[in-house]
Amino acid sequence: MWNDIRRRAPFYLSDWKDAWDYRVVPATVYMYFANILPALAFSLDMFAKTSMSYGVNEVLLASVLGAVVFSLLAAQPLVIVGVTGPITVFNYTVFDIMKSTRTNYFAFMCWIGLWSMVIHWILAITNACNGLKYITRFSCDIFGFYVAFIYLQKGIQVLTRQWEGSSEISAYLSIVTALLVLIFAYACGIIGESALFQRYLRGFIKDYGTPLTIIFFSGFVHIGRMKSVDLETLPTSKSFLPTQDRSWLIHFWKIPVSDIFLALPFAVLLTILFYFDHNVSSLIAQGTEFPLRKPAGFHWDLFLLGVTTGIAGLLGIPFPNGLIPQAPFHTQSLCVTRQVADEDEANKGKISTVVDHVVEQRVSNLAQGLLTLGTMSGPLLVVLHLIPQGVLAGLFFTMGLQALGGNGITLKILFLAQDRHLTSQKDPLKRLKRRAAIWSFVALALTGFGATFAITQTIAAVGFPVIILLLIPIRTILLPKYFTAEELSILDAPTASPFTMESVGGNFGQESSLTEISMPSASRREGGEAIVEDEIERGEGLGTKY
Repeated sequence: MWNDIRRRAPFYLSDWKDAWDYRVVPATVYMYFANILPALAFSLDMFAKTSMSYGVNEVLLASVLGAVVFSLLAAQPLVIVGVTGPITVFNYTVFDIMKSTRTNYFAFMCWIGLWSMVIHWILAITNACNGLKYITRFSCDIFGFYVAFIYLQKGIQVLTRQWEGSSEISAYLSIVTALLVLIFAYACGIIGESALFQRYLRGFIKDYGTPLTIIFFSGFVHIGRMKSVDLETLPTSKSFLPTQDRSWLIHFWKIPVSDIFLALPFAVLLTILFYFDHNVSSLIAQGTEFPLRKPAGFHWDLFLLGVTTGIAGLLGIPFPNGLIPQAPFHTQSLCVTRQVADEDEANKGKISTVVDHVVEQRVSNLAQGLLTLGTMSGPLLVVLHLIPQGVLAGLFFTMGLQALGGNGITLKILFLAQDRHLTSQKDPLKRLKRRAAIWSFVALALTGFGATFAITQTIAAVGFPVIILLLIPIRTILLPKYFTAEELSILDAPTASPFTMESVGGNFGQESSLTEISMPSASRREGGEAIVEDEIERGEGLGTKY
């Protein structure tokens, strides 16, 4: 931890000075919506499955806590911290297990948070994050695939609940609204990646298409005959107050001693989940595609995550941790790009966009957190209450499909489904001599995803972090016995660069050396590309799919 602080401290002042850049403004606005909209959807899910224990204010406050602590103190301030799909599953599974015991749920969750805080600190002090060197794209893609399907499942569950307390007309209108939100929001992402319209218009549609879609369809259901249909909307509570009639401080001492120690195994499972989930979010947010110049610090950030976990337990709010896909979205939104021309004869005259550098700073994360805090005010809660649940279901579907679109498992499946004669010769998978190696790799990944997803559908769902953790030794020990080193170098890859991984001793199978890192420069030429624009382009689209 000390080395993390020592490496990052010299950059702390520049983390604030470097925020004087245009990219920070659209990144802040984009991340506010990218963070708050899924949080609202998760609050609806937990509200329904925990007997109104968690609502909008609890989820928003958890996002604020994560944003403020990590933007001010973290060694990796680009990582967006908030409420995730896996922690939602964890919370309502614990609720289902404990409701028959009549144990005070919030006090029990508080002790889970306090135990987990201590375990986080032990892991941070003992340099347990050095194990991150063994986490590759194999594990990350499986976990990302799982998160994407959690989003899709949540959307279906929201629509299913419309039949429980509403009329059939209301339920069917919710389905139509959800599908329309999916079509329009997903189309905005496609347009942003296309050659349609001017670059600035494409960027605007890509960056703000989803929140504008949510706003439009929240009003759309009040047009014509639809306004007479009583739609279920997002439930809210009083401003800055918990959903239930309680104080923000949990009376954690009002619980039997036996339940205090019963919370310990749940805390171990929570810590395993956060160790993987948060660190994977950090790795992807600092992936090899981003030319970062400031050092990372995984040990110190794990210690901070323990602090926020303990505080969240005391406040009775969901435990926040690193968000996928919001964390890499944040880094992508801060990328400064330039256009280059491909000099290859087959692609003569083709223009592509490459990342020149990333605006590494703390302001955008802090600002989106403070905006989220303002959302807990009375007027904005009234506005949030107007959002139909069908719109939130459509948002779940959109996030799930976008997460699947850029996932490594999906890309390999699409490669296998393509006509071999029409597949680009530049695709690295074409270099593999054994096509069966790709099939086997994808089958193993889908098996890992299936095991993780299957266990979350049972009462043993709190144990799914163990399945996720087992993916690491499977990759490092078992896979090299079947796949050759050359095949694994193509099928799999380190998540982050050796520069980023210096904090944990480098990547698995690679020497950590700063000499391996080459920073992009204005005069750099790579792979037959020639720079055709000397001016740095600002305002390129943000929402790259993960």
